[in-house]
Amino acid sequence: MRILVVDDEESILVPLEFLLRKEGHEVALAQTGEEALEAAQEQPFDLVVLDLMLPGIDGFAVLEKLKALPRPPKVLVLTARGREADRAKAEALGAEAFVAKPFGTRELLEEIRALLGKG
Repeated sequence: MRILVVDDEESILVPLEFLLRKEGHEVALAQTGEEALEAAQEQPFDLVVLDLMLPGIDGFAVLEKLKALPRPPKVLVLTARGREADRAKAEALGAEAFVAKPFGTRELLEEIRALLGKG
């Protein structure tokens, strides 16, 4: 499966890339909302792991634009913004899953497997 990980923190991007590649996925990385949208317009992804707090275009705007694509990916929001209002807004915009930082690796992988139909 093709997964795009969007986060401005390398301490999240690098381990997630390693973990997802180890699971057998093809992984692309983006550190800004603009990079994420550019990547998603160039090629379809099965899943986008999306942080909400990004430089430039924020994660909510990215989520809305991703869901408007001709072939919208599933979106797992992975964020330090764990408030109920943030979760509700993300779900209203089409996010299929929401995981708050800090997160457990096993919890995250289980969510990803479930979204990709491998759970």
